[in-house]
Amino acid sequence: MLSAALHWEIATKSGLRCSDFQVNLQLLHRSLLDDGYAELPVTGAHAVKLSVLPQQIGHPFDRILIAQARVERILLLTADRTLAYHPGPILAQQESAA
Repeated sequence: MLSAALHWEIATKSGLRCSDFQVNLQLLHRSLLDDGYAELPVTGAHAVKLSVLPQQIGHPFDRILIAQARVERILLLTADRTLAYHPGPILAQQESAA
């Protein structure tokens, strides 16, 4: 599954014109759908769960992703090792050896 919050975060970062963040969101979105990923919308149930998460999880996109993983009972796979330290079904993706 692919969270709609990912697209929201990418659109936000792209809108800020971060020089180190160049992503064609339309191409990414289409490619992920073509690869068989299903979209997970942000729902009211996710917002309710978000409201009870610990405040130590300060980044808004991290918070919604964790809330979605908890509500949907799915594993959140991330490259962000800091995010993986928060409670929840979260796994930090291992970097592959080059």
